[in-house]
Amino acid sequence: MKVGITEVAARAQVSEATVSRVINRRQGVSKKTRDAVEQAMADVGYERQTQGQLVAVITEFVSNPFFADVAERIESALAPHGLKTILCPAFPGGVQERDFISALVDKGVAAVVFLSASNTVEGADTETYELLRQRRVPYVGINGEFADGVATPVFSTDDALAAELAVDHLHRLGHRRIGMASGPAGNQPADRRVRGFLEAMAKRGIEEPERWVIRQSYTVEGGQAAVGPLLALGATAIVAASDYMALGAIRGIRRQGRTVPGDVSVVGYDGSSITEFTDPPLTTVRQPADRLALEVGRSVLALVSNRDVPTGELLFDPELVIRATTGPAPADPGA
Repeated sequence: MKVGITEVAARAQVSEATVSRVINRRQGVSKKTRDAVEQAMADVGYERQTQGQLVAVITEFVSNPFFADVAERIESALAPHGLKTILCPAFPGGVQERDFISALVDKGVAAVVFLSASNTVEGADTETYELLRQRRVPYVGINGEFADGVATPVFSTDDALAAELAVDHLHRLGHRRIGMASGPAGNQPADRRVRGFLEAMAKRGIEEPERWVIRQSYTVEGGQAAVGPLLALGATAIVAASDYMALGAIRGIRRQGRTVPGDVSVVGYDGSSITEFTDPPLTTVRQPADRLALEVGRSVLALVSNRDVPTGELLFDPELVIRATTGPAPADPGA
């Protein structure tokens, strides 16, 4: 005999409407009542439409405060609806990512969020996504569209606008020799910001803007390594692809006997809270972590409740936060 919500309601001693709200992850149910309904479903053998209560957040950048902040905000958005997040540190598109997904689908994961993971890699292996579709596990992406071409919800910061904001700020300060310490080629956010940077420079009459772009890793060391070639070109300002790269650039500038922002201005990207407390406090382009996480939470809740959601990529505007690492261009560009 099939068990329905009537039996669950009787077991939990609540109304059928309350059971329905719990099943469909809707608000307006206290944690105590939700736990009682969940226990009643288990007791009577009610088969829920969704596969489980866990939502996996896959990301490479666990140590980066911005990504940790986004993951925490996703958890906050989902927890009131009985869903729990599990953070999975994995190299984008690598074996580790596939292993995580394989293990989680066997355990009954409800959904997967790719937080700047394989969804950011051009030409990434689509085996992981195929497995999720076969097991009917919904997935969404942050900051990069999926390589499989399947219509999927994706929530991204407008990288082209981020580059425009940084270049515009520096140009208004009198800088013309503006370099970019970019992330690696084939990384969607990095490639998009490079295109935005080139467009912003060309729009302001800067010739051969491509020579001002140095590709490196998203690390402090990557930012520091980009400094040498850019200063050799006479750069008076550097737009970094992450806050970590910006901090590395500042270290590299200082090791060459220059000052920030007296000799060289630096703009970061991500906008993690720690940048307010660096020395000097970092001017950065802040990603809207709160709005990204909120929309991801709404999408995941709808998907695990078998409701339709808009697919395709939704872009969010970043914000320029001006602090103390940017200033007027020096009188002598070679200084």
